[in-house]
Amino acid sequence: MPTRRRLLSLTATALALPLIPRRAFAHQARDLGRWRLDMLSDGHLDLPRGFVFGGVPDALADRTVARHGLDGDALSSPCNVTLLRSGDDVVLVDAGAGPDFMASAGRLPEALEELGLSPEDITHLILTHGHPDHLWGVLDDFDEPAFPRAQVMMGAVEHAYWTDPATAGTIGEDRASFAAGAARRLALLEGVVLFDDGDDLLPGIRARMTPGHTPGHMSLMVDGDRPAIVLGDAVGNGHLALDAPDQPAPSDQDPETARDTRLSLLRDIADGGLLVAGFHLPGGGLGTIAADGAGYRFDALA
Repeated sequence: MPTRRRLLSLTATALALPLIPRRAFAHQARDLGRWRLDMLSDGHLDLPRGFVFGGVPDALADRTVARHGLDGDALSSPCNVTLLRSGDDVVLVDAGAGPDFMASAGRLPEALEELGLSPEDITHLILTHGHPDHLWGVLDDFDEPAFPRAQVMMGAVEHAYWTDPATAGTIGEDRASFAAGAARRLALLEGVVLFDDGDDLLPGIRARMTPGHTPGHMSLMVDGDRPAIVLGDAVGNGHLALDAPDQPAPSDQDPETARDTRLSLLRDIADGGLLVAGFHLPGGGLGTIAADGAGYRFDALA
């Protein structure tokens, strides 16, 4: 039976339809064997240049901006959510930004609708980390679970970090709202299943600890005819993180650890020919990564 939140949401959508043109959420899809993988758009983030290039040598930053045709002052970062389906299991990796973070994001329910799915169809929600664009979508406008039937799963280290009252005082003033928002949302979720590096979360889905962007950031290995890795933010963009993977990035909470993680991860991806699903990678987020000179190159799949 639909919840009060669901009924109100459907009513609001119906009333808005004559006024708002239907928005297309182009997505990529691949059958991996056991799992079908779809990439869904949650919208995008509008970021100041300093969030990505702060502390980066000017020559490298300017060269990266020019090479990739980026706006020099503000950057648009896509938000790509991974959906995995096998039998009765319908798995989301990350919840998107929800309604309270940034007006340009929070579109995941509309993307699901285009696949004929509703939030109630999600059976598992695996969180890579606790940043707003990945976590804040766990609750809806009414502070009810946005995916009411889903078993929520999160890395134990990451969960402990965001639920620790000390985090708000140590994360830095510019990210204090991240800590408050994560703590509030996690406190309202019941029965979160915690996991560790190397754990099998579902058949063919295994956790890989990829720390640095946040203390307990997790990526996911997905077995199949063509094995895939869901990166979360371990590779945080399709330009600087690939052109100069050894360059510490200010968007990472621990830039040095994140750099070491990124270098190891990119080597493993390129050597193993893994399919990659990246939350902030361009072209829909699904593709391949190959060595390219001193760095790497991402090629999106059609």
